[in-house]
Amino acid sequence: MTKLTINGKPHDIDLPADTPLLWVLRDELGLTGTKFGCGMALCGACTVEIDGAVVRACVTPISTLAGKHIVTIEAMSGDAIGKAMQAAWIELGVPQCGYCQSGQIMSATALLKKNPKPTDADIDAAMAGNICRCGTYTRIRAAIKQVAGEQGASP
Repeated sequence: MTKLTINGKPHDIDLPADTPLLWVLRDELGLTGTKFGCGMALCGACTVEIDGAVVRACVTPISTLAGKHIVTIEAMSGDAIGKAMQAAWIELGVPQCGYCQSGQIMSATALLKKNPKPTDADIDAAMAGNICRCGTYTRIRAAIKQVAGEQGASP
């Protein structure tokens, strides 16, 4: 039995220790906002926050997560920066197909929590692990800058 705290709620998970977090989120808990993309931590579709750090859920075994706080896209509306990021995403029309967007928003939100005044280079570095097949990178950058400006930072 593995005890996990996901979006502030405790869960007892009775699965093998090497089960990837992604499958617990999607298949066991019905939190389907976190997507499966590549299964190798290369695309970022499965990005979640673990103790404030962005992590790829597809390669993170649940055995490594006891005592840690896991946050998924489902909790972003309860986070001031996450909620602002989601609003900017909609306002600026960031998503096209939308498949990568939960991972993109998780990485962008984590960036602004750590660095409220990111430069273009900071944004590039933070978002480098998130791939958008539709190529909406300029709108992603604009949304991040918009939220940074709303938070009192200079875009």
